[in-house]
Formats: sequence, structure tokens, C-alpha cells
Amino acid sequence: MSHVLAAVAWPYANGPRHIGHVSGFGVPSDVFARYMRMAGHDVLMVSGTDEHGTPIQVQADADGVTPRELADRYNRVIVEDLHGLGLSYDLFTRTTTRNHYAVVQELFEGMYRNGYIVPKTTMGAISPSTGRTLPDRYIEGTCPICGYDSARGDQCDNCGNQLDPIDLIDPKSRINGETPKFVETEHFFLDLPALAEVLRQWLDTRDGWRPNVLRFSRNLLDDLQPRAITRDLEWGVPIPLEGWRDRPDKRIYVWFDAVIGYLSASIEWARRSGDPEAWRKWWSADGAGKDSQSYYFMGKDNIVFHSVIWPALLSGYSGEGSRDGQPGELGRLNLPTEVVSSEYLTMEGRKFSSSRKVVIYVRDFLERYDADALRYFIAAAGPESNDTDFTWAEFLRRNNDELVAGWGNLVNRSVSMAAKNFGAIPPVDPAGLTEADEALLATARAGFAVVGDLIGRHRQKQAIGEAMKVVAEANRYLSEQAPWKLKDEADKPRMGTILHVALQVISDANTLLTPFLPHSAQQVHELLGGTGVHAPMPVIEQVDDLDGGPAYPILTGDYTVGARWESVSLEAGRPLAVPKPVFRKLDPSIVDEELARLAE
Repeated sequence: MSHVLAAVAWPYANGPRHIGHVSGFGVPSDVFARYMRMAGHDVLMVSGTDEHGTPIQVQADADGVTPRELADRYNRVIVEDLHGLGLSYDLFTRTTTRNHYAVVQELFEGMYRNGYIVPKTTMGAISPSTGRTLPDRYIEGTCPICGYDSARGDQCDNCGNQLDPIDLIDPKSRINGETPKFVETEHFFLDLPALAEVLRQWLDTRDGWRPNVLRFSRNLLDDLQPRAITRDLEWGVPIPLEGWRDRPDKRIYVWFDAVIGYLSASIEWARRSGDPEAWRKWWSADGAGKDSQSYYFMGKDNIVFHSVIWPALLSGYSGEGSRDGQPGELGRLNLPTEVVSSEYLTMEGRKFSSSRKVVIYVRDFLERYDADALRYFIAAAGPESNDTDFTWAEFLRRNNDELVAGWGNLVNRSVSMAAKNFGAIPPVDPAGLTEADEALLATARAGFAVVGDLIGRHRQKQAIGEAMKVVAEANRYLSEQAPWKLKDEADKPRMGTILHVALQVISDANTLLTPFLPHSAQQVHELLGGTGVHAPMPVIEQVDDLDGGPAYPILTGDYTVGARWESVSLEAGRPLAVPKPVFRKLDPSIVDEELARLAE
């Protein structure tokens, strides 16, 4: 058994999340975490809502509420949506906890002592009409490097280079379109050049990463520049230095505090578990966690923060850059084992856009369709390694032709025949199994190694494809063996054997599909006469802040129960009832209905 950290990108709490978001960070991380638990590993899956920064401040001002009130509103919406999808977080928390503030400030102070955070006077952008600071992300212009005309003030999404707003050609405010005014301001910078060599050495040891992630990350090292980690802002984590701590106009930049959330959430989880030091089993590079593994899940727009910025922060805190230094009180910390980045999901040929209403929010989707139908689409056709287009026609086809007609039909007809003819799982004929029986059982058993290996290497499309091949083989076996034709009493032992084999393979296939389809996996387990928890689910709990702040909802759960990653022999005689359909067949009219909603 090893300790495995599933670190999931933090959704930003300025609105509900759409299905494009969860295709990148949500479902892939949950499939991986569920499999690793079933395979016997000690998994810690953490995340939360990212709640600081100017976008929330700007939206709160527009809505006439405080930033905290806006964050509270969307934190609850996001918690409920992720719960509806069955995402098995050990802790889904938020960045406005006092625990998070303390951990962020500890890393800041440790890096500052080691010389990797330095003060610098720079040119900051302000709005001429309001006098308020304009954050980098709220300034757009033409990239001076590649010429992309919609580059942001902090980064060009086209070429991936870091930028400063003053470098943009023809910069404009995204808030009101005016040209910003640049004035001198003092901030703290992360000295990335001092950490470039340790980052390069670390990236050179990374094997098995998705090629686009590794190539992109290495290219960024060629021109690393110091990067501002504080902002002229009222909403965020205070700067923990003398003369700065109580300033109302300076805060730690949101991207700095958000990535530290993986560590602060792990520490919060440990404190809530009753063992405040338990987090070290996943994080301590010198002690209990030295052999642990950590996997970070996100969309491709977040690669730089996880493959360069976050490892730089961890290395600087641990005293491992060119300036050396000493680890802080948390000790030397583990760098990511792998950054697992997905590409973009588009919708009906267009980029998701809430403002243009090219969007379907998770909540709206789950009101009309089953969670496992969405999880199946993301796993089988999502943006794992290429941009992928979600269309309602393809969603309908995969639901009806693959989930309903393929997997659901196999379960329904096999359990129905066994229930009708035997009332229980039938015994195997003493005459033994035929070659066809043995072959199908062997195919199902072999699936555990194949599917498990693919999930472990983040090849989830291939993995669910291999699991569905077992389903296809079982359907073919039933069609060829045709147990419904064995109507004579003398044929009943053979009918029982065929159905026993089919039900055993259904049980195995159900286990193979459990990481992908946990809701229906529990149903199938119960249709096969099983009891207890097969696929554990998260729960929402309202908790008090551990350090006296406001209460808030978290996602958590007991995942020590449930199925193991292995074939379990079905016992003959286990009672069966006539099943209800596992999946809903959708009417083709939903395509026109959903396209009409998009056009509204």
C-alpha cells in the first residue's frame, strides 16, 4: 500500500461550474481516486473553492454584496454540484478558512527567509476613472511575443508566456474598455530565475507525463522572470511581514494562495481526523511521506501554476533553489509526482462562455439527466488528450446505445432471466463449464489488470473502453448461448450455468466500471443480491471553522468501505428480484430541446 494524494484544481467561486470545468478537474480525478482506493492505496483527495482575487471583488461590487457573501453563495452551489456528481473528496473546503490563511502565510514567510521572495518597485495599472487598481487579468491587449490580440496582463493563453500588463501592446481594461494608467507601486516577487535549475532537474526526472504537459513546462523554463505575488487589493490573504500585515490595500495574489490550498486542505483534513500530523504521510519529503505519490488534476490553462509555480514554491520553502536556505516548520515538502492536465471541452462547436450563454451548468444538467450519464460521456469521450466537442446528439447516442442498450440491457436481461427461472443466482451444472464459459470468465478476470493499469497511467478513455469490451463480450456470449431457448427441464442445469457465468461477468464488469459509474455500480451490486456499500459516496457536512471563523459546508466521506479491485465469486442461491432498469433511455427530442435552450 502506498500513500496517494489526488490534488484537484480549485474551482473559482464567482459562479456555478459548467460541464467543461468538471471534465477537466472533477471526473478524471474521482475516477483515479476511486480506483486507487479499490486497489488498496491510502488516498487523500482534496480541494475546495478558490475565493480570493479581483474577479470576486468586482462581481461582489456589481451585485451589491461583500466578497465573502458572494463566495459563500457560490461555495455552497459548487459543493452541492460536486456532491451530485459523486466526487469522492476526503475534504473539499475553501480558501477563506483561517487554517488556509495560516498555511499560506507560513509558506510566504519561509520563502521570504530563504530569499526566494523579494520586494520590487514596479509599474501597476490603475483605472483613470475610478482610481482603483486594475488586476493583470482584467487588462487585455496584443501579446508582444506572439501577436495574439487577446492576451491577458498576466499570461498569453496563445503562447503560454508570462506577461506584465505594461508589456501589452494597446492595453485596455476588460471592465470598461479604458486605457489603464501605470504608476509606481511596491510588491513582492517570486524569484523564479533562482529556482529555474532545480525545476529543470525535477522536470528531467518526470517519466510518463502527457507529452504536451512536459513539453510546455520545459519550454517555460527558458525565459522565467520574477513574478509578482502580491497585489493592490482589499480581498485576500494579508502579507505576513512587519509593516505590511495590517495594510488594507495590499494582499497576497490569488494564484499564490490557491495552489497552497492543496497543502492547507491536507492539514485541515488531518486536524479534523483527530491526528493533526497525519497530512505528513502525503507531504513530508524526509519522513512518513517520502515514498508517497501526488497527482494534480486540472485543465490545460492551469498547467503553468502546477508544473512551474507550485513546484517553485515548494522548492523555495524547502530551501532547494540556488539561494539554498532552510525548510520552514512544515519541513521539506514533496513535489508533484505528475501533473495530469486535460484539454478543453467545447460545446456544439463553440467555446464555453457563460456570458454568451454557450454553457450548461452542472446543476442544470443533473436536474434533467443522471450523473453517471455525464460521467460516462466525460470518461469515454472527454478532453483527455485533445480538445473535444460535447454535442447533445453524441450524448444521446452514447447514453442510449452504450449505457442503455449495451451495459444496462446486459444487466437487466441476465438478472431478469435468473430471477424468473431460479429466484436466485443459479448454481453451476456439476457437469462443469464449457470452453465458451471459461473463455468469458477469463476475459473478465483479465480486465482487472488491463483496466487498472490504464487508469493508473491516466488513460481513462482506453480504460473505460476495455471495460466496455468485457460488456460486449458478455452480450455476445448470451446471444450465442441463448439461455432463453433452454425451456425443457432437462436443459435447466445448462441454463443455470450460462446465467451464473453471465452474472459473474456482470459482477466483474461492474467492479471495472465502478470508478467511472459509482451511482449505477451501487444499483447493479444490489440487483445481484449484494448488500452494504459497494461505491461509497461523499456527504455534505456543515462544520465550524477550526480557528474561530464562520461555519461552512464541506464535502467529505468514509471511503474505507466498498468494493476491492478484484473478482469476487458470486454465491449460488443469493436471492434475486426482478430488476428495474439501471439507466434511462432518452427520447431523441432532447437534442432539439437542448439546442433550443442554447439559442434562447
